[in-house]
Amino acid sequence: QVQLVESGGGSVQAGGSLRLSCAASGYTYSSRCMGWFRQAPGKEREGVAFIYIGGGRIYYADSVKGRFTISQDNAKNTVYLQMNSLKPEDTAMYYCAARSGHLALSLRLSSQFYNYWGQGTQVTVTS
Repeated sequence: QVQLVESGGGSVQAGGSLRLSCAASGYTYSSRCMGWFRQAPGKEREGVAFIYIGGGRIYYADSVKGRFTISQDNAKNTVYLQMNSLKPEDTAMYYCAARSGHLALSLRLSSQFYNYWGQGTQVTVTS
C-alpha cells in the first residue's frame, strides 16, 4: 500500500520560508512522478511543482517559479518543497501526490493524473 505523509506546514509571516516534506512508502517503482499541489478554501486544487524520480526533471507553476524549489532524497524516499519569499496568497492546504511512469509536460501539474495522495499539511502566510 502506497503511503505519502506530508509534514512541515505551519504559520509564517509574509517573506518567510517553510520546507515541506513528503515521505513515501510502499512504492515498488523507482521511476515515478511526484507533485506538490495546493488548495485554498473555495478554490480549485492547483499544481505548484513537479519532479520526475529517476530522471530529475523539474517543473514549476508560474505562480511559484523563482520562490519554490522541489528536490528529492532517494535514500530517504522523500521529496521536499522549499518555499521562500512566501506571500499571503500562498496560504493553502498543501498535498503531495505520486503516480508511476511518465507524464507529458502539459499534464505534470494536473491533479487528475496522480494516483496517490497524502493527507495534506496546512500553510498559512500572514501579512
